[in-house]
Amino acid sequence: MTTLKNDRYLRALLKQPVDCTPVWMMRQAGRYLPEYRATRAKAGDFMSLCKNAELASEVTLQPLKRFPLDAAILFSDILTIPDAMGLGLYFEAGEGPKFRSPIARKADVDKIGNPDPEGELQYVMNAVRQIRKDLQGEVPLIGFSGSPWTLATYMVEGGSSKAFTKIKKMMYADPATLHSLLDKLADSVIDYLNAQIQAGAQSVMIFDTWGGVLTPRDYEQFSLQYMHKIVEGLNRVHEGVPVPVTLFTKNGGMWLEKIAATGCDAVGLDWTINITDAKARVGDKVALQGNMDPSILYAPQERIREEVAAILDGFGHSNTGHVFNLGHGIHLDVPPENAGVFVDSVHELSRKYHK
Repeated sequence: MTTLKNDRYLRALLKQPVDCTPVWMMRQAGRYLPEYRATRAKAGDFMSLCKNAELASEVTLQPLKRFPLDAAILFSDILTIPDAMGLGLYFEAGEGPKFRSPIARKADVDKIGNPDPEGELQYVMNAVRQIRKDLQGEVPLIGFSGSPWTLATYMVEGGSSKAFTKIKKMMYADPATLHSLLDKLADSVIDYLNAQIQAGAQSVMIFDTWGGVLTPRDYEQFSLQYMHKIVEGLNRVHEGVPVPVTLFTKNGGMWLEKIAATGCDAVGLDWTINITDAKARVGDKVALQGNMDPSILYAPQERIREEVAAILDGFGHSNTGHVFNLGHGIHLDVPPENAGVFVDSVHELSRKYHK
């Protein structure tokens, strides 16, 4: 299918046979690794690291040098698009991302444009190109974006939020303005991900981190329909090779069938749903990615192996269609050796399901 030395991840997403279950971790390049912390210190700050193609590639490959992971994921941030729209992204120590010019009204939406992926966002494409070069065909590279709804929460709230009162006020009191913003964001995400694919991303993932804060009706109107639009707008084949698409809504287990109906190749699962039930609900329509609680990596190593075994058993003898992952990003204070036990356990314990 490809010239990759290890294409398990892509094969599993496309529900083709594999020798063992592929595994990677959300946030696998991050603060739990001392080598990442050293490189980030060298860069000066987080966004400087993102904008330096060589350093972004360096940290992307760091976990692959430690663990036999089956995919690399672009080192970047979901807020690159809002930043390129001129909202003034900055990071407050201990408080996370913030915007100097949040979206509050229709006029704010009207004045933002669609960023040029090879203009304002060229640093991301440069990182994709550099990482593909440095990977030397070892494993595939995953590109990604935040979902329109998730990006909009940061843009309207002005940063992280617990109650999402500002965006929900807009959603209920001025839905037309929010739909206008979401539609612009969907167009921008389509352009952004297609540019990543053109630059070398071999699979793409959409992170809908905050879709789970919505009611079922609002989820369909304000999140899912825009992810559906993105799926339909993506270049799903590049240079004759399929480019699989994964959608992940945190706390979205109740909507699995509707997510699968978008035409995506895979649905990401958090840890709040039983993978046996998830598989029964979607059947062979899509592959599934997930879904171990990241906090289990604090446990003794035998407990980690036990949890891996339980999830593999829950998915069962299917031969393919499962990408093992955490249900969300790895925590920053997890011992790296525990992450190694997790990865090794997936490969070792899954082989009996692929005979």
